[in-house]
Amino acid sequence: MRLVRFFKAFWRDQRGAGAAEFALILPIFILFVIAIIDAGRYAYLFNQGEKASQVGARAAVVTDPLVTELATYTYTGRTVGGVLINQGDRIPASAFGKITCRSTGCTCVSGTCLDGTLTLDTTSFNRVAGRVKNIYPRVALADIAIDYSGSGLGYAGNPTGMDIAPFVTVRLLNQTFRSYLLFGSTVGFPDFAYTLTMEDGQGTNFN
Repeated sequence: MRLVRFFKAFWRDQRGAGAAEFALILPIFILFVIAIIDAGRYAYLFNQGEKASQVGARAAVVTDPLVTELATYTYTGRTVGGVLINQGDRIPASAFGKITCRSTGCTCVSGTCLDGTLTLDTTSFNRVAGRVKNIYPRVALADIAIDYSGSGLGYAGNPTGMDIAPFVTVRLLNQTFRSYLLFGSTVGFPDFAYTLTMEDGQGTNFN
């Protein structure tokens, strides 16, 4: 009889129920908190990368171009698509291909790129890259790419600056995010990129 009363009392005893329920809920709660932290870190770093590409593009369009030849190249007297370009003529977008500059040099990716000689102005590259790294310090120099492509803007024989006003795109490549929720696994960011049209393209100052 005593044994029966003991088991009845045991099954009715709820003094440890709260602790047991807490032990069940705690792992889920911890995962939830880590997920919130991860989402916040991802959003912060994503926004940081986007902003870095934007300020990099701004710096690139108002300072000396990374391609040395771009500053002095003239389209006056050149033939593009069978059409002779005269002084004051608008320069079509097809007259300028696509040039990509990295920390190691500039290459012609597509189309006609000036006269084929592309010299990287290392000082100009480091200036733009430094601006990018001020906003997004985790990016390596090797992962910064700056593109120049035809825009259809500019005119031959411009006496105050470059003949052509290309599109300038600053890209941040190979960026990753390390997740706490995934036990330190990395998730790739999409390439950060921002494009502006070349403005004065002269000097070393930017805002």
